[in-house]
Amino acid sequence: MSNEYREDLMSYRIEKALECVKDAELDLTTGSLHSAANRLYYAVFNAMRVLLARDGVDFSKHSSVISYFRRQYIKTGIIDVRFSELIRNAESIRNDCDYKDFYNVPRTLAPSVVR
Repeated sequence: MSNEYREDLMSYRIEKALECVKDAELDLTTGSLHSAANRLYYAVFNAMRVLLARDGVDFSKHSSVISYFRRQYIKTGIIDVRFSELIRNAESIRNDCDYKDFYNVPRTLAPSVVR
C-alpha cells in the first residue's frame, strides 16, 4: 500500500466516522435510539479502521478489526484502556438493537457511547 493511498484511506475513514457521529446526533435528537446506536457503533468502528489503514492492515470481520485494535493500541497503552469499554458498549448495544426483538436502548447508554 503506497503512502499516498494510505493517507487517502485514513482521511476517507475519518470522514465516515465523523459522518456517523453527525447522523447519531441527529438520531438522538429525534428519539431514534436504535439508529443512533447503529451510527455510534460505526463511528467507533470507522475510527478504529483509520489506525488499521495507518498500519497497512485490514480485516473483513468486525471482530478481527476490534481484536487487532485492542492488541495493537489498547494493550500497548497507546490508547487508554477506557476505550475498550466504549468499544464493548457500542458493539453490544448495536448488536442488541439489530438482533434482539423488542430491545429498548436505555437512554442513559446511547449518549455514553459518544463520550
